[in-house]
Amino acid sequence: MDGRIIYLSVPSRQYHVGQLYGVAEMSKRETGGGEGVEVVTNEPFRDQPLFHGAYSSGQYTYKIYYLKKKVPLFIRMLAPEEALQIHEKSWNAYPYSRTVYSNPFMKSNFHLVIESLHVDDAGTTENIHRLPAEQWRSTSVVRVDIVKDAVNPTDYQPDEDPTKVTSHKTGRGPFQGTHWLEKVKPVMTCYKLVTADFRWFGLQARVERHIHDFERRLFLKFHR
Repeated sequence: MDGRIIYLSVPSRQYHVGQLYGVAEMSKRETGGGEGVEVVTNEPFRDQPLFHGAYSSGQYTYKIYYLKKKVPLFIRMLAPEEALQIHEKSWNAYPYSRTVYSNPFMKSNFHLVIESLHVDDAGTTENIHRLPAEQWRSTSVVRVDIVKDAVNPTDYQPDEDPTKVTSHKTGRGPFQGTHWLEKVKPVMTCYKLVTADFRWFGLQARVERHIHDFERRLFLKFHR
């Protein structure tokens, strides 16, 4: 099992609306324009305390992703076709959300949990997810900067480049320079706690490493 916390700092104004749009847009892009994803449930939830009981209502979604060619070749060669699907259960209670991914073929041998907490700071709060001391010591911290970090060439879109784009609604941007975070107010950090567990002898470390590489690329693309 491998866990890490991702810090992404972004301008905060009207971020909730942007987050909802981003979820829908990324889902469409990553599944070929909507193909390959089945929305099983999309409904409000109540009385289900999340994150130490702080959030108890929001929107629940249950989706099934049919991966096909979205996974690495070495996995396609080993896994039967019916195993190449991911079930996603998500509880969005902004500013907190919890998303759990599983695979019916692997059952308890695979799960991926992503907990996101949006906070009005510049990524300065340690252990925002309140992990026990031992777990926090073994957690890797990765900072993702939407302005400075290099983007995969296949992901790059000029109209989503924060170093070039100006918001017509707020008049903010473009954001440039090494110390752009110090100049932008207000700013918000999305703290993502990612826990990956893949139990398959001989492949565990490789697949968990691929999961974390993929998630970092996806988080950078999403928040830009």
